[in-house]
Amino acid sequence: MPDLLDQLNENQRVAASHIDGAMLILAGAGSGKTKTITTRLAYLISEVGIAPSNTLTLTFTNKAANEMRTRALKMLGDAGKNFTPLLCTFHKFGLLFLKFYIDRLGRKNNFVIIDTDDKKRILKGFESNIATPVLASEISNFKNSLLSVEDAAHHAAIEIDEHKFKDGYYARLANIYKLYEEYLAANNLVDFDDLLCLSYKILDEDEALAREISQRYAYIMVDEYQDTNDLQYKLLKKLCLTHENIAVVGDDDQSIYGWRGAKIENILNFKDRFKDVKVIRLEQNYRSTSQILRAANELIDHNRNRLGKELKSTKEGGEEVALIESDDETMESLKVAKRIKKLLGSGVAASEIAILYRINALSRSLEDGLNKEKIPYKMVGGVKFYERAEVKDVISYLRLVANENDDFSLKRVINRPKRGLGKISLAKIEKIAFENKFSLFEAICALDESDKELSKKIVSSLGEFAANLRELKECDSPYELVDKLEAKFGIKKYYKSLPDGAERVANIDEFYATIKDQIKQDPSFSIEEFLNEIALQSEQDNIGGEAISIMSIHASKGLEFEHLFVIGLEEGFFPLLGYSNDIEEERRLAYVAITRAKRTLTLSFAASRFYRGKRERLDASRFIAEAGLVAKEPPREQSSGFSKGELIKHKLFGIGQITAVNGDRLTINFGGISRVIMSNFVEKIGTYE
Repeated sequence: MPDLLDQLNENQRVAASHIDGAMLILAGAGSGKTKTITTRLAYLISEVGIAPSNTLTLTFTNKAANEMRTRALKMLGDAGKNFTPLLCTFHKFGLLFLKFYIDRLGRKNNFVIIDTDDKKRILKGFESNIATPVLASEISNFKNSLLSVEDAAHHAAIEIDEHKFKDGYYARLANIYKLYEEYLAANNLVDFDDLLCLSYKILDEDEALAREISQRYAYIMVDEYQDTNDLQYKLLKKLCLTHENIAVVGDDDQSIYGWRGAKIENILNFKDRFKDVKVIRLEQNYRSTSQILRAANELIDHNRNRLGKELKSTKEGGEEVALIESDDETMESLKVAKRIKKLLGSGVAASEIAILYRINALSRSLEDGLNKEKIPYKMVGGVKFYERAEVKDVISYLRLVANENDDFSLKRVINRPKRGLGKISLAKIEKIAFENKFSLFEAICALDESDKELSKKIVSSLGEFAANLRELKECDSPYELVDKLEAKFGIKKYYKSLPDGAERVANIDEFYATIKDQIKQDPSFSIEEFLNEIALQSEQDNIGGEAISIMSIHASKGLEFEHLFVIGLEEGFFPLLGYSNDIEEERRLAYVAITRAKRTLTLSFAASRFYRGKRERLDASRFIAEAGLVAKEPPREQSSGFSKGELIKHKLFGIGQITAVNGDRLTINFGGISRVIMSNFVEKIGTYE
């Protein structure tokens, strides 16, 4: 296949024709990384003569795996008809491996994989006052950290001895972990995390097998290497036990998943973890104009923790990066909507336009603005604001205040927050309602503690629920109602306990703020009319036809658009200080956002936002200045006010000691478990003597 490498640029060609030894391909956004690694796979098989069965290519998504497989097989032509190289996700590899070798753990190979919902259903079967999503998340963390049931129990014992967790949180967690693992083993089930951690365990305990598997997969490639976690790195090291023919492709500047366990250190330290590593930089960008790339390069150059590269455009010139400055979020959404309307009017297809934001709560004002201008949109990788579970809960409570006989709304929130009401208890109440021709609310009000059908605890809890609803009906104003709703039902408190609680609470706050803002603007404001408008919007959303895309920046990874808008570029929102891992990851996220744009890029910021119940004055994001778009000195990073060695207290993890400080990011030792926590989530209690 003499023309296999002809379609590549010089650096792509060097990477694709590399045979033996470790290689790091630093592939910038839009630099043709998929083309490069699929060509390398085809080259190894068709030109070098490597057997397809001796290759292993690992990705993170089935979509990426399928795309690469299709491209590689097309290049291979007849050579790929009989032997298909193994090209799959990490977890698919784990599944295939366990089918052959799980017997080494005394398990049968006819195991069943359970999904997230199955996992939660199993956990719900164990009595615990720890929220099920929290249990699921913590157990997942245990497995990805290769902590056994015994390890978890040991940590719990240490913490009890040192009185670090007075409520015995980790002891209870360790016990549930034990029960959960026993249940999986007894029923021959494996969860998603097991696919990797059990595979690693087998290879770690059997060196002869590890050598055999390593020799089988003599040439390994890994896509999106910057997104690998500790366990995936350790698994790769086992697969490279007999060789170091590993080629990884990734971009340290696009490492944006630290919050879910990805370790940027894996790509930053690759040169130190393997011998004689060949480093190739793919800097030729085929996606964006030079103006867009100039902003991206200048921005990311402010990060210190990076390997360094500079994207160069194949498209010279292009429009300047545009800035939109608005007084508030309403004005911002209208300005953006009008610019999009102009683009659509000039013949631009809706599919070529996208709007990105850092936090999902910002979509509310944006969606309102698009609806007002009758611009159809689709939410990518997320849920529309008024359809998010936590927002729908608040809406249901408000509907019940307006109409206590709204059975649909009552069924949605009757056990949210938890009131000890199960399916059986609800069925009994529904029976009472049916027999007496009552609404569910009337049935609840008719309950008597002497009734043996339901426990006294449930009857009491439901009685309090009904009384609170009736009290809210007496509120003098919608403003008072919104304030009292949270005080009476604690919806935010309920969602705050979940793993993604901060984001859900932000959405609830945004919803409350929206109502309060509308009340201020319109003294005759009616909550009922407002709720009806929301319902009408939802119906209109179902109308077909072409639509623009709106999404979070995380959801935009891997996508590209001719015309791109990024909103909410203000200090505190983007960068999102206090929630994110660190300022450098926030900057990488901004870099990812900018490099999604092909032809035009518009960045938007507002002087104020109504957020979490109050209107806040805001400064433009430092990223705008750092990208060279305004001549303003960016704000300096501030110290967290914490020092190494200090004792702190965390609401979930208890007391710990700070072992390292990196800006707002604290590394804390909680009874032998090291965690990285943002400084505003802990309080200082002293130092060790």
